[in-house]
Amino acid sequence: MTTDGRGPIETATAELASWLTGAVGEPVPVGPPRTDGDAAGLTLWPLELRPARQTRSSGAVREPYRFTVRYLLCVTGPAGLTRLDRVLTAATTDGKYPVVLEAGDPPLWTAFGAVPRPALLIDVPAQVDHPTPAAPPVLQPLRLRQIGVRALAGRVVGPEDQPLAAMRVELPATGSATRTDPDGRFVIAGVPHDPDHPSPVRLRLTGRGLVLTADVDPTEPDLVIVCAPPTH
Repeated sequence: MTTDGRGPIETATAELASWLTGAVGEPVPVGPPRTDGDAAGLTLWPLELRPARQTRSSGAVREPYRFTVRYLLCVTGPAGLTRLDRVLTAATTDGKYPVVLEAGDPPLWTAFGAVPRPALLIDVPAQVDHPTPAAPPVLQPLRLRQIGVRALAGRVVGPEDQPLAAMRVELPATGSATRTDPDGRFVIAGVPHDPDHPSPVRLRLTGRGLVLTADVDPTEPDLVIVCAPPTH
C-alpha cells in the first residue's frame, strides 16, 4: 500500500488516467470497451499484469516487488480517433509511457463482445513495497563516531542521453529529495560521507511512470544515471 492507502494497481491506474486527461483534454473513463454505437471518446481498461526484472535484496531490507500493468486504451466511437491521435502523439513526444501497437487480435475483441477498433496497449511500471523490519535490540554499549556530510550532484538522462527534467531524486536513508532541472541535473545536500569507509549511496528516482533505485559512487565527479522503461 502507498502512504495514501491506495494499492499499486490503483495508483498506477490513477496516474495513467491523469496523464491521459492532460493529453486528451478531457477525462478518460476506466472500463471495458463499450459496445454502444453512440459512444464517443476513449476507454481505459487494465488488461493484464506482467512480470518485471527484480532487484536482488541485500541484508534485512527487502527490495520492492516490481511488475508492469498493461492497459488497453481503445476508441469508443468515430470521435475517439482524434483523441487517440493526441495520446499517441503525447506518448511518442514525452516518452513517459511506452505504447505497444499490438491490440488488434480478434480473440481480444471477441472476449469483450465488441467489434475490433483502433487501440493501444500502454505499459505502466508498478511495485509492492515491503515494510521495513523492526531493528534488533542493542546488546552492546553504543560507540559514537562522527560522520561528515557532503553534497551529491549528478545528471539523470534517458536511454539516448536525453536529459530528464522534473524527475524526483530521493535519498531514502535521510528522506532528502530534490527534482532535476531542465538539463536533468540535481544536487542533494546532507549526504552522509565517511572517507575512511566509503560506500555506495542508494538513490530512488521517480517520474515519467518510472520508479527506480540506483547505487552510486558519491565521489564520482561526473555522475550520470540512465533511466529506461523495464524490458519485457
